[in-house]
Amino acid sequence: MSIAQFKGSKSPVLAVRSWPVWRLDPRWLVVLIISVAAIDGGAIGVSASMTALRPGQLLLFGLLLACSLVTVEMTRRAGENAGLVLDVYAVWELPVAVLLPPVYALIVPIPRMVLMQWRGRKISIYRRVYSAAAIGLSYGGASVAFHVVNHDILRHISMHDVRTAAWILTVAACGVVQWVINHGLVLTAVKAADPTASVRGMALTREPLQNDSTELCVAVLVTLCVMSSPLTIAFALPFVTLLQRSQRHGQLLNDARFDAKTGLLNAGTWEREAGAEVTRAARTHTSLAVALIDIDNFKVVNDTHGHLAGDKALKALSHTIKIFLREYDLVGRFGGEEFALLLPQTDELDARRVAERMRAHIAEMPIDVGDRPGAEIIKLTVSIGVAALSTNGTQLTELLATADAALYRAKHAGRNQVWVTTDTASFCSYVDSGG
Repeated sequence: MSIAQFKGSKSPVLAVRSWPVWRLDPRWLVVLIISVAAIDGGAIGVSASMTALRPGQLLLFGLLLACSLVTVEMTRRAGENAGLVLDVYAVWELPVAVLLPPVYALIVPIPRMVLMQWRGRKISIYRRVYSAAAIGLSYGGASVAFHVVNHDILRHISMHDVRTAAWILTVAACGVVQWVINHGLVLTAVKAADPTASVRGMALTREPLQNDSTELCVAVLVTLCVMSSPLTIAFALPFVTLLQRSQRHGQLLNDARFDAKTGLLNAGTWEREAGAEVTRAARTHTSLAVALIDIDNFKVVNDTHGHLAGDKALKALSHTIKIFLREYDLVGRFGGEEFALLLPQTDELDARRVAERMRAHIAEMPIDVGDRPGAEIIKLTVSIGVAALSTNGTQLTELLATADAALYRAKHAGRNQVWVTTDTASFCSYVDSGG
């Protein structure tokens, strides 16, 4: 008996229509997810029909898959993060793509994703399916590329040393192919789901590139060793364990910079980085502004709808705030419902305009805080206090004190306002008596 039948509330068709994937926005993201999953399924079917099962290949696949699943268990104990994470699964899965027929490369991420969903962090099924399909297609592409090059070029090289060097370089190149396909598919979906997400920050900065390069190098070495003897897998496992721990440590240090609920910089990190920016701006005599944002009557949201709804509202506002900022602006969660902005190369007038656009957009923005989209919609307003470096001191503490005083004036004057403090006065750029 299916779950839908057991509940007796939905037909199979209605159950399918209720899947969260159909509610994704933009709509082309739904098409992307279904298309990638369908292509992966079709590729598995076609390649399986062309592959004869051989005991030796099945044994090697089982050994490498077992190591991948052991790595999942180690990750589970350390705690799986949301979103893109650093991992070492390619160390075991690239050898599958290179040493075995493509069908094994296409299916190798599926058991891993099933185990991660069962034993690890529970996330939407469509995300696991899409990840498995994207990874499978990336390894499938790398596998096909390697076998074509190996059949048409490498096997015809007569000199052993040259053939070995060419083989190693080809494995590394196929690893790069896998990385490009996988990141292209995954980051496209991430960017579509969250337009404020920084693709460069997630994959193209120094730290993730360094970790991916290290993982690729180890994967090539493991592939070379396993080709010589599957027994080397037992000796590779401890080294991969150390690599995973080092990557997890670096990721934990990076995660410590951010607020868990909103994904923004936490207060300590924001103050450190903002302090350095203020010092630099004061030394070079460039403009800079600070703004403090406070959600009006946020306690009412928690009391009326619950703290989970309040957390959803915080996340929605955090995403909205980032839309109005440049890549080098700093935004952090400064308190329960207070956010801090640092705007380099921004004078008082421009900072006021940014704050006003932000305030106006938030005031009109519907926020879904229910368990189901459209179930509970609320609207919030914010009060903003702004201070500029050129007129309100040369230290971060002075700017924060001035912006906080402006924020207090905005709250005291009726909320849903932007107040700016200059050398001679504080003034309001917008008043809404209904806020």
